[in-house]
Amino acid sequence: MNLSAINHAADNIRVLAASMVEKAKSGHPGGAMGGADFVNVLYSQFLVTDPDDGKWLGRDRFFLDPGHMSPMLYSVLALFGHYTLAELEQFRQWGSPTPGHPELHPERGVENTSGPLGQGHTMAVGCAIAERFMAARFGEWMSHKTYAFISDGGIQEEISQGAGRLAGYLGLHNLIMFYDSNRVQLSTMVDAVDREDVAAKYRAWHWNVIEINGNDPQEIAQAIIAAQGEKERPTLIIGNTVMGRGVVKADGSNFEGQCSTHGQPLSASGADYAATMKNLGADPENPWVIFDDVKALYDERRRELREIVKAKRAEQAAWEAANPELAKELHTFLDNKLPEIDWKAIPHKPGIASRQASADVLGVLAEKVNNMIVSSADLANSDKTDAFLKKTRPFTNGDFSGAFLHAGVSELTMAAVMNGIALHGGVIGACGTFFVFSDYMKPAVRMAALMELPVKYIWTHDAFRVGEDGPTHEPVEQEAQIRLMEELRNFNGEPSMLVLRPGDAAETSVAWAMAMENFKTPSALILSRQNIPDLPAASGDRFAEANAGCRRGGYVVVEAENPDVILVANGSEVSLLCEVAARLAEEGKKARVVSVPSIGLFFLQDADYRKAVITPGVPAFGLTAGLPSTLREVVGADGMVFGLDHFGASAPYKVLDEKFGFTVDHVKGLVENFIKA
Repeated sequence: MNLSAINHAADNIRVLAASMVEKAKSGHPGGAMGGADFVNVLYSQFLVTDPDDGKWLGRDRFFLDPGHMSPMLYSVLALFGHYTLAELEQFRQWGSPTPGHPELHPERGVENTSGPLGQGHTMAVGCAIAERFMAARFGEWMSHKTYAFISDGGIQEEISQGAGRLAGYLGLHNLIMFYDSNRVQLSTMVDAVDREDVAAKYRAWHWNVIEINGNDPQEIAQAIIAAQGEKERPTLIIGNTVMGRGVVKADGSNFEGQCSTHGQPLSASGADYAATMKNLGADPENPWVIFDDVKALYDERRRELREIVKAKRAEQAAWEAANPELAKELHTFLDNKLPEIDWKAIPHKPGIASRQASADVLGVLAEKVNNMIVSSADLANSDKTDAFLKKTRPFTNGDFSGAFLHAGVSELTMAAVMNGIALHGGVIGACGTFFVFSDYMKPAVRMAALMELPVKYIWTHDAFRVGEDGPTHEPVEQEAQIRLMEELRNFNGEPSMLVLRPGDAAETSVAWAMAMENFKTPSALILSRQNIPDLPAASGDRFAEANAGCRRGGYVVVEAENPDVILVANGSEVSLLCEVAARLAEEGKKARVVSVPSIGLFFLQDADYRKAVITPGVPAFGLTAGLPSTLREVVGADGMVFGLDHFGASAPYKVLDEKFGFTVDHVKGLVENFIKA
């Protein structure tokens, strides 16, 4: 190791990071300057990537947890050749590839959108699981390291407990995490809020823990070498670093280790910044420079990597030649190609809960889709993901030949791990829990939508009909919250999430088909606990009608010529409206019944189709077990929606139906009064 060049490169990162924040007049220079030594050693000596193909399958991954330290990442990637200095100068500006917090761009070395603290390193756990899953199927030739970088804030976030426990239990030895322990937070010193023994905590979770001077490149290198040699446990390298390393005041005094360098430029006047630049060997009038010896250091690393990658690609080619069938399967995984599945042929008993219909599908997926991992937050026998588990086996310490992840009672951790699995590539991730617990998952669900990751969410016990469990377990506002993700569009103008609440077993099969075929966004299936009647089929082919209708978001289930009213719902409430329509027909009133399992998809349809389903001028009545706002836009300004404006209660669900007004007689009366009005 050329210590002179290595140290100069770390200072180069510090110069660029501080300059980015100074020019933007916004950002976090201190942490980036303290962590520069680690990322510099990692990228210049250890991280294996293809300089010419940022998405190469065999690359090591680097997950940044503290996104506010983005100047550090952009700077080292600039030394590596993935960003220009001009792009660094546009830090935090409109249209820039260097936003304030990193956003997913693997071609340029950004493996994750960091998001709120704690999620980045948890995604790394998911990526490490996917790496072990793939290696178990295709061989260690495709193994790689997953590196994570975490800060004091990430260590404190509650999600870190779930990530640490899970990684240690599974023995993810290819996961190496650097803890940038500078003991400084945004508004306080760490010791003002935290006195825990982090090393002891991670050792209790069965991690290999190494503690070093995180600003000493030789200690960093030795720690990484030791971590790479670990074969049974994930490794935590606790690097004791200095916040704002190299920062001095204009009067020449040391200003390292201060809270004030955490979340703002080094100085309002620029004088302290100029002094710091000089202290680090840079010209404050022209800091946008890669020093000659640093350029040579990283040029040499790129040459080394091209040789390493060439050898690894040759190893892969030899393996593929010797294992043509496995090679074919590998490429179907990487190309997101699904096997042939006869969705219509999946058998369902009559009148079952949609969670049970989902279980019927999962049993088939376990047999057909060899690159699928399903997880549950200690509810596999209730959310019915155990149907998948029965056809495989769970991951255990060091054994990833199965395909089921027992996540334990940690919904947010599970959701963030699924994001990491999706980010790895080649693996389909799905996870289940009760719908009310989606509240715990939403930060990670939002990140999946932002990164356009095709994670599948299996949310059961979808309404107050959970019954005896009481209001704490009965979702009311959750559907409205999740449906907001359908309203939020991605840059292609499409819903940022596919949300499906099927009304019977046939719609559930179709919903699963749609979710599995969706590689553009996350997908959510919202499923009932209680049995629900199968919906009628005018043509006699229920699956065909559900398949055609669900794929357009909404469709007519029961038609009526020149209807007096249009009854609209999704999920469990559709069958209730079918009964209401039949009762109205006995009295000479004609009602069309519409199922809208995906509101977002329905509003993507052309106006003629939407008008054919919900005809303007015909009164539209919506029924939902959640907040009325869920269907408000569907029925229109002149429509009416009956739903809940209160929490649930503890009682058998049929009693709650009666008490809350979800009976044929009560809903029929509401519809009749609505038509009269």
